[in-house]
Amino acid sequence: MLAVIRILFIALVMLTAFPFVILYCLTRPRHPDLVHQIGVLIAKCGRFVGIEVELRYLSDDIPDKAVWIANHQNSYDMFTLPFALRKGVVSIGKKSLAKIPFFGQIYWITGNILIDRDRRSKAADTIKQAAEAIDKRHLSVWMFPEGTRSYGRGLQAFKTGAFHLAMQAKVPMLPICCSSTHGQVKLNRWNNGKVIVEVGKPLDVSQWKDNLRAEISQLHDTMEQRIYELTMEARGEAADYQEVHKKQVDLNQAAVGEQA
Repeated sequence: MLAVIRILFIALVMLTAFPFVILYCLTRPRHPDLVHQIGVLIAKCGRFVGIEVELRYLSDDIPDKAVWIANHQNSYDMFTLPFALRKGVVSIGKKSLAKIPFFGQIYWITGNILIDRDRRSKAADTIKQAAEAIDKRHLSVWMFPEGTRSYGRGLQAFKTGAFHLAMQAKVPMLPICCSSTHGQVKLNRWNNGKVIVEVGKPLDVSQWKDNLRAEISQLHDTMEQRIYELTMEARGEAADYQEVHKKQVDLNQAAVGEQA
């Protein structure tokens, strides 16, 4: 029963708010601050599904122009990740997003960049346009380097588009790690626990071109480990994580010893 009430309530809130949001956006269409404003508004609906979000910054020095990247899990991302957004941040998404009723129209009018992933030439051109927008409009761009939702399969392999954009625009990269929400949210449960969103330190990727694949792989592994740590902490299992981590270190050392 609680699940039905929640779904109906959120649907009612969004349907009621939609005309007002569109009217507000029409007063400043595609303004870069709209993504922050509307994104946080949508994220606050997460309280109605029992999610508590804790936002952390590992650095006070957040650049005005950067490429933000985050792990992409499921539809609950819209209730967690937008809290990290700053004014002047827009995202890059698939053109198909514009076809989603209500969400798609808001996504476009708030100034996000849509790309056609089925056509590499157009996608490359969009990267170029995004780099120019970062420079000329003093923007930051949010991307999901996995390219798709993971749905509990862990952090998927990174595509290179976000990294090429950062290098082409000559801006740092800002990694965001969100603790796992897979299997955490039960709509029939009043309290669905805490989710931790952590904004990392800016990374200088200007020298990554010569060893791009290796650098991306290393960043992927670092973020994967951090997401696991945050998940254990958010779910109150930090002690269990320490034990698992210790066992893994012991296994790695044993493997090295055998190879020697």
